[in-house]
Amino acid sequence: MENKKRFEFLQKDYIQGFSEYCGFEVLRVEDGFFESILKIQPGHLQQDGFVHAGVIAAMADHTAGYAAFTIVPQDHRILTIEFKINYFKPALGESIICRSRVISRGKTIIVSESEIFSRNKNQEKLVSKATVTLMSVLLDS
Repeated sequence: MENKKRFEFLQKDYIQGFSEYCGFEVLRVEDGFFESILKIQPGHLQQDGFVHAGVIAAMADHTAGYAAFTIVPQDHRILTIEFKINYFKPALGESIICRSRVISRGKTIIVSESEIFSRNKNQEKLVSKATVTLMSVLLDS
């Protein structure tokens, strides 16, 4: 029951500020895993009609952070300290989906991996992959 409440909190916490502005939504939360979706709008596109690389990078980073957030104590926050992203093909379609999972569960340093898929008519294509290094930080009282 404690995990369920924590995951419900993280679903709401994920959609604030810049992520809310972008239109990111949560699909699924599990221990060490977070999945998000973005319904593609004209403002997400670059000059050639593809989803902007910056939108994809922001989604990959933010979702990876929340995958890490699922495994730390409630009095901790997550900060990105480094990330690397590869773009395999342009993102086109109705939406993009990001699936992030923790791949290294350190006490302070956590590494998550994000895979970003473009979705069109229930077909998914892997368009990008990111490795995100994060730090668990104790909140000051």
